[in-house]
Amino acid sequence: MQYLLMLYSDEAGWHRLTAPEQKQWMAAYQAYTGALASAGALRGGSHLASPRTAVTVRVAGGRTQVLDGPFIETKEQLAGYFIIEAPDLDDALAWAARCPAASHGVIEVRAIGTPPSP
Repeated sequence: MQYLLMLYSDEAGWHRLTAPEQKQWMAAYQAYTGALASAGALRGGSHLASPRTAVTVRVAGGRTQVLDGPFIETKEQLAGYFIIEAPDLDDALAWAARCPAASHGVIEVRAIGTPPSP
């Protein structure tokens, strides 16, 4: 089964890091991505552009509304994602716990392609 790991973090946190700290975090993400790939679990993933570049689309009353910026105002923004293959939710949660984002943000884990509960 595939799972989406959504990585949420405080965008300002990256800019507060020194250059060596940023390099250390990048190495941690590269190692994590390598571990996913070596285990055959990696299906895709990427970091995302700043939330300031987001555009939100909503259709209300038959009219399309396009708004600049993210819809939800929160301290932590969606910063990136991984799509992984895991035999079950417990395995997906174990991968999420190993992700560097778990130590400086939040990771939301969702199964992909499962029908909604009744």
